[in-house]
Amino acid sequence: MNVQFEKLKLIEWLISLQDETLLNRVKFLKDNQSAPLDWWDTLTNEEKSAIDKGIEDAKAGRVTPHEEVRKRYFQI
Repeated sequence: MNVQFEKLKLIEWLISLQDETLLNRVKFLKDNQSAPLDWWDTLTNEEKSAIDKGIEDAKAGRVTPHEEVRKRYFQI
């Protein structure tokens, strides 16, 4: 891998980037280079909320068995 070439490609991509969420993730990586990265810390608040809701649904029994999902979406 040509490191300098890859850096230039990333700079070009970063300059054209308009997605604020993605920019915040890149900034987070830059600001936390030395800290061990936990995947949870890289998620947006919306992603964390969706995961929390899924956990609450599972605990409350609001789930669909795997076989039922397979039948519904794979017509088996």
